[in-house]
Amino acid sequence: MNFILVFILLGLYSDTSAQTYLPIDATSEVSFKIKNFGSTVDGTFKGLNGTIDFDPANLSNAKFDVAVNATTIDTGIRMRDNHLRKADYFGVADFSTIRFVSTGVVVSRNPNELILTGKLTIKKTTKEITFPFGYSASNVGLQFKGQFKINRRDFGVGGNSFNLSDEVTVMLDVKTSK
Repeated sequence: MNFILVFILLGLYSDTSAQTYLPIDATSEVSFKIKNFGSTVDGTFKGLNGTIDFDPANLSNAKFDVAVNATTIDTGIRMRDNHLRKADYFGVADFSTIRFVSTGVVVSRNPNELILTGKLTIKKTTKEITFPFGYSASNVGLQFKGQFKINRRDFGVGGNSFNLSDEVTVMLDVKTSK
């Protein structure tokens, strides 16, 4: 029943069929949180760019190819941000882009969300991730929201720091235009 409801709801977005969307960096947010010495550190990345091909009636053709500029990391403390740009963290001198390229989108068991799978590249490491996301129509395009967790060590970020949690939560609020 939920599966049928999803496709009925997706049909309501017929004006978005076969469209390519561009992320709007100024109004989107790519943020993260991680524990450091037991306290939560929040941060953001800017420079969001790429393309999103999305037709809710034809998810098999959906493609997300988006990136952020790692040099823009902002935790609100300049000294920490400069440290995070160094080789043992994001190594922005050699790896200035964090990129996600989708490999598939499917309907979730939850009728209000979809499941996105793709390749996340941080520094020189690429790993497959899967996470739920939602979308809605806006006055200029679509808005996508989702979040996922990764292990920073899987991507060679932060070395063997025992003060820093391994788990990072990444939150996405991506607004697009046609």
